[in-house]
Formats: sequence, C-alpha cells, structure tokens
Amino acid sequence: MSSRAKKPVIFVSSTVYGIEELLERIYTLLTTFGYEVWMSHKGTVPVRSDRTAFENCLAGVDDCELFLGIITPSYGSGKDGDELSITHQELQKAIALNKPRWLLTHTDVVFARRLLRDLGKGTPEERNQLKLKKDAASISDLRVIDMYEEAIRHDEPLSERNGNWAQPFSADEDVLRFVSAQFSRFQEVERFITENLSDPAGVLTSIKGKRGGKP
Repeated sequence: MSSRAKKPVIFVSSTVYGIEELLERIYTLLTTFGYEVWMSHKGTVPVRSDRTAFENCLAGVDDCELFLGIITPSYGSGKDGDELSITHQELQKAIALNKPRWLLTHTDVVFARRLLRDLGKGTPEERNQLKLKKDAASISDLRVIDMYEEAIRHDEPLSERNGNWAQPFSADEDVLRFVSAQFSRFQEVERFITENLSDPAGVLTSIKGKRGGKP
C-alpha cells in the first residue's frame, strides 16, 4: 500500500491538432497506472475563473509533480501575434522550475533541425532569417526546433545537460511504448517524487538519473 495520501499529478503538455487520438490513449494509460492526469485536451487542468486559459495552463505546470511533454511538427497557438505558443511556454516553465520531466520529439522535428544545420542555418538567429511558406507540410513553425533544442539543453555544456532526454518518435505506438515503460513502475515513480521533493536542488530530472541527450 502506498504511503502517499494522493495520486501523483502529471501534467501532459502538447499541441492537440492531429494527435487527439494519441492524447486519449495517453490519458487512459496514465490514469490506469494510477496517476492524476492534468491535460487541457481532456479538461482536467485545474481552472480558476480569475485567470486566462494560458495562465491556468502555466499554473498547472507550476503545481504538478511530473511533466510529460510532446513536441510535434505543429507549434500551436500563442497568446497574441508572434508570442511563444502556450506549449512552448509550458516547456520553458517546466525547465525553469526543474520539474521532473519526460519529453518526446517527433522525428520530423529532429530531421528539420539536422537539415537546417547542414544548410548553415543551425542557430535560432539564423533560422529567424527564414520563413516557411503558408500551410507548410513538414513543420508548422521553425520554433518547434527551438523547443527541441531547449528540451535537450542544447546551450548547456554536454557534461551538464541533466534532464535532456528527448525520445524521438514517428508513430503513436512509439509514444505509448515510452509512456508505458517510464510510468508503469508506479512505486518507483512515487519513490522518485519523494526523493526529488526532499531535494531542493532538484538535480534529478529522470527516474533513471542522468542520461545523455540526443545530438
């Protein structure tokens, strides 16, 4: 019997467009494993009427215990104009708070980054000089590459990139396999939460400890 009085809270961050069925299956998996799942697609993120939708999402990241982020070729919507999408902001907040986090990145995003690097457009500043045509079919916004680089802690020295595992996926089954492998070990995750919350430095960001990032 678990010593915790409540279920571990996991926040699932992603765009919704094109992966609705996948999100449904992730929600079912995680709730079956015993987690309380906060997912905007399912309407389970705690909502306060004195906050905007974006503020409620960011507050959810602030209050959750675990963070599962999915970076897809679709960038999602921002608050206004060219501001960062809410999914991008959620990822940045999870990193800033050093939340225990598990991240997946679609292989189209990984390939787009590699291709632009090969073309001499490997930095955010160089990518800002480019503009995708309207309704681009590969990725919707070049900032999905920024998200991926932030996820793998690209700006940090390789030896200091804690929490930089971003699992590539190309099919729904890849995601479900990863989610099942990481979160089915309920007691291990509970123990990790207890250890992490008792460690103000929050140096652990994966139940497997430090792991190398994808180049």
